[in-house]
Amino acid sequence: MKTCVVIYNPNSGHSLVKNNLSQYKAIIEKFGYSVSFIGTEYAGHAKEIVNHIGYVDLVMSMGGDGTFNEIVNGNLQRKKRLVLAHIPVGTTNDVGAMLGYGRDIAKNIKDCLSGDIIKMDIPRINGRPFVYVAGFGKFLNIPYETPRNLKKKIGHAAYIWMGLKDFFKPTKNYKVHYEIDGKKVEGMYSFVLVSSATRIAGFNFYKDVKLNDDTFEVLFCTYTKRLDILRAMGMLVRSDAEHVDGIEFYKASEIKITFDKLPKKAWCVDGEKLEIRNKTYTIKNEKDVEILIPKKNIDKLFINK
Repeated sequence: MKTCVVIYNPNSGHSLVKNNLSQYKAIIEKFGYSVSFIGTEYAGHAKEIVNHIGYVDLVMSMGGDGTFNEIVNGNLQRKKRLVLAHIPVGTTNDVGAMLGYGRDIAKNIKDCLSGDIIKMDIPRINGRPFVYVAGFGKFLNIPYETPRNLKKKIGHAAYIWMGLKDFFKPTKNYKVHYEIDGKKVEGMYSFVLVSSATRIAGFNFYKDVKLNDDTFEVLFCTYTKRLDILRAMGMLVRSDAEHVDGIEFYKASEIKITFDKLPKKAWCVDGEKLEIRNKTYTIKNEKDVEILIPKKNIDKLFINK
């Protein structure tokens, strides 16, 4: 019999109820797995669990984007990597929505286990993996500064509330040098976004993203006024990034970003605070991480499946 370990975050979102775990266990067992559930107890626990468990046929993340990020991190530290799956139970669930999941956890589990194993790119920032987005600057501190109790209480609206408060704060602009595709650029930027995703912060920024083409999307916002930044972000939702004024956009497999001064704020990585604090950040792709996902969006998100 195949083996599965479900690592779940009991504090994710509104919908993960411990009493339902027996229902989810029964579903997984119907697909031929012997399954065990392990709840996380502190930040970083999911990473430790997947890093230290023995070999199993499948590790399933049941939590938010941050929980899945930890599981990917732990898996990439193993000598023998495991096949991963992700069942979204968070506040925003960008990764889950991108992969084709809805809000019904039981249905999501069935769709996942009826899906295919796909090899997927995972970018790394200074060696630290992220599943779908790393960002710095205006508004990018909100995901990790939004209080957990507020997210539990009002869900995604908590980020919007915090964003409105941040909007009226002065915009800090950063002198940055970056090297990409043999090109060296210097400028002043209000935020930087590096992603491998169609959906970020609940919005569909990019229309055509492939998760196994050995590239990620990079944009730098040159606007410094708050209203201009908002207009640029609105345009990103409605138009291709390369056609938005005030945005420098690239697709690349590697980029080196250097700040003129060590910034006080931290990068945001998959909704969590990046503890690495440097003036220089190098971002590269890690290829061929195996993920079990629903069939629904495979043709749209992957090439040469």
